[in-house]
Amino acid sequence: MTAPRDPALTSPLPRTRRRTFGVYIGRFEPPHQAHLLVMLEALESVQKLIVVIGSARAARNTKNPFTAEERQEVITAMLREAGLARSRLLFVHVRDYFYNEGLWLSEVQRGVAEHTRGSTDVALIGHIKDESSYYLRSFPAWEFIPTHVISPLSATDVRKAYFEDRLEDVRGMVPPAVHAFLNTFRQTPEYAELRAEYDYLREYRAAWAQAPFPPVFVTADAVVTRSGHVLVVRRAGLPGRGRLAMPGGFLQPDETLLECAVRRAAEETGLSEAVHLRDRVRAEAVFDYPDRSQRGRTVTHAFHFDLGIGQLPVLRAAADAAEALWMPLSEALAQPELFFEDHHAIIEHFLMRG
Repeated sequence: MTAPRDPALTSPLPRTRRRTFGVYIGRFEPPHQAHLLVMLEALESVQKLIVVIGSARAARNTKNPFTAEERQEVITAMLREAGLARSRLLFVHVRDYFYNEGLWLSEVQRGVAEHTRGSTDVALIGHIKDESSYYLRSFPAWEFIPTHVISPLSATDVRKAYFEDRLEDVRGMVPPAVHAFLNTFRQTPEYAELRAEYDYLREYRAAWAQAPFPPVFVTADAVVTRSGHVLVVRRAGLPGRGRLAMPGGFLQPDETLLECAVRRAAEETGLSEAVHLRDRVRAEAVFDYPDRSQRGRTVTHAFHFDLGIGQLPVLRAAADAAEALWMPLSEALAQPELFFEDHHAIIEHFLMRG
């Protein structure tokens, strides 16, 4: 397989010395043999490697099953196992910003700058694999060093084998330190819940497999605020069982998007019709990040309902919600790891508008 070339990313001058810092960006869910080879190759060209771990502070799901702290620990273990000194590794944890690329770039730049402390002797390590590698074009101040490691292996393959109990396949895909971590993690309640979610999603997608065209689902969600609080529900079922979410759901054939958002808010939280949500719309927006839902292509229309100030209306969880609650805005914004899919990003979008 020949690696695609992008002339804009290739330094016109031959490298004659080691860079002080190298930056390698990925999700590493989990790290596998190809990741290890890239890191080892990079450490031949740089003195210190800054590993930027993406999808940090996100709720566990079958696409992002491990915390950033767990991934940092296992990356450190696999490199130590390969004979690398811990002192040559630095880490940055970066959240996902599905609808604000500038914030993501800023967080990467800021995290790297905390390690480089003003040095401009920085190189970006990577491989232009497909459109998911677009970010390699986003840091023109750093020299691009293309890796020579080209592998068809992906973390998606590892997760698939892992959640389908093909443990011997997993063994051949990951370094021993990673395999040991995955074995230990299989004994946890978190794995059991992820495995149940994986099976649920597989059956869900299979139900639509014979559709003449890939389905596109349409949903409506309600971001309801009052007196410094936001209305959230705790999901009762899969996927995302136990995660916080906005009240919302799938659009019915006989209703408008606004009617859907109002209906679901009432069904899931017991919010009284006396509140008159229809008259309290402050803003609305469409959220269509292609991978926002693992159930399939799902476009949601979210409405911000501002109820002003006063006593918080009494709630009663029903429908798909295990709990309905008024959450202080400070707590909601500060804890993205508690939220289902991109719901935190949607709430953040409206609340940061002022």
